[in-house]
Amino acid sequence: MTSPLPQSAEPTGRPPRIVVVGFGPVAARFVDEMLPAAATGAVKVTVVGDEEHAAYNRVLVADLGVGRTHLGLMGLADADQLAAENVRVLVGTRAVRLDRSRRLVHLASGETIPYDRVVLATGARAVVPNLTGLNPDPLHPVLPPGVTALRDTHDAARLAAAVEARGRIVVLGGGVLGLEAALAASEEGATVTVVHHGDRPLGRSIDGLGGATLAAVLRRRGIRVAGNARSTGLETGPDGSFRALLLEDGSAVDGDLLLLACGARPRTELAEGAGLAVGPGVLVDAGLGALHTEHVFAIGDCAQPGETAPSGLIGPGWRQAEWLAARFRHELLGAPAPAPLAAEGPSVILLKARGVNLATAGDVMADPLDAFALDHAVGEGGPAPLSVSVWSDPEHGAYVKMATRSGVLAGFVALGMPRAAAELTLLYESGAELPADRSVILRLDGPEATVGAGLPGIAAAAGPESTLCRCAGVSRGTVEQAVAGGCATTEEVSGATRAGTGCGGCRDDVRELIERHFAAVAA
Repeated sequence: MTSPLPQSAEPTGRPPRIVVVGFGPVAARFVDEMLPAAATGAVKVTVVGDEEHAAYNRVLVADLGVGRTHLGLMGLADADQLAAENVRVLVGTRAVRLDRSRRLVHLASGETIPYDRVVLATGARAVVPNLTGLNPDPLHPVLPPGVTALRDTHDAARLAAAVEARGRIVVLGGGVLGLEAALAASEEGATVTVVHHGDRPLGRSIDGLGGATLAAVLRRRGIRVAGNARSTGLETGPDGSFRALLLEDGSAVDGDLLLLACGARPRTELAEGAGLAVGPGVLVDAGLGALHTEHVFAIGDCAQPGETAPSGLIGPGWRQAEWLAARFRHELLGAPAPAPLAAEGPSVILLKARGVNLATAGDVMADPLDAFALDHAVGEGGPAPLSVSVWSDPEHGAYVKMATRSGVLAGFVALGMPRAAAELTLLYESGAELPADRSVILRLDGPEATVGAGLPGIAAAAGPESTLCRCAGVSRGTVEQAVAGGCATTEEVSGATRAGTGCGGCRDDVRELIERHFAAVAA
């Protein structure tokens, strides 16, 4: 249950003081939502970030490392502009302690910042595996030269050096981040090996046949894939630099750079030190307030609502930031109360690289001939039986799987079929029923399909009201209006609408709308 703070807890005779700890994408969105109030002096906002840069899009760190973008295009906040709007911005500054009784944030510099409300947006840090030669202590990781994660600009610089030298890069981890980095580095000239524990990359999110097809796609693009490989330690040279990743079977994978892509863990040490309730993340209630305390809130990768662990996705974090800012404006400034924060729907995992397009979500592990799917009788009040359709073309790296209950998607995989992936994503998120003839979905990527033209049983195209950018919640119509208004690049569209500033999964769709608009104008 969400309840406002007691009126006696609010300051009198001065503007309320809000301190934001962390300056990543989620914190930037919260500050942006509070900016009008800060600019007028109605509230006093301070944001503390331990990196030397203002907030930027971490999803693009791999692109930065291979030279496909630069920091200026990744920026999500401008420290000077925020300062001009009365927001105090402290970058390169670490918060070391939260004193809840005195309502003070202690900084490593010795300064203390008083607050009336503090928002923890500390994000997550890369997981360092427990291998010989690495210190997995999350607060004091020891990475030898030649070993890096992929979370910030320093990591990007190390990747850039290896790519520029056409070096050998070993990627440890078969998740989306590691695969996208591997594909980008390989295309830019590096020799890349992906090492992962399971029998297929993306093993928790994709079925066996789909994973085997994905692995084949990676190999055709010049990437070595070492599956079912358990790493045990590092081999280093006389100077202590990484030389090889040692595996359980006694073999070794030589390399010049080891890129750790083993997931991320919420940064909760500040909350733990303050005695807050912590699970995988900072435990928060329905109003994003830290449990059993007042004046402290958490959003983004560090926040854990209920039983659900932090998702690690940027979209949910942005929605939390927007909602919490609306709550503050209501309680402090008398603005309308926001509707209750909606529970996040099922997430779709996207892997997008040049020439590789994958979308997967939901229940995808059942096979078409599973006895349960074919023979399970529907009991009273029980779920409808699961039906599974599969189409595979391994030679061309294409694979589609659709698992449905009563015609509605329970899960899907679409690899190498970008238009089918887009349609299945829309159907999955909306809960709409699939056409009875499942092959209609496949024909979206066939020669008879053209952009904007429909096929029997399929909507001709997503309408203007449909969501194009799920992270930022931007509709297709909003992007079309921006393009019609003169935005001619994805960067210009992002600046005008925020579309494409999250996971980047919609950037191809934005580019297609731009190309379609200007092609029509030229005609």
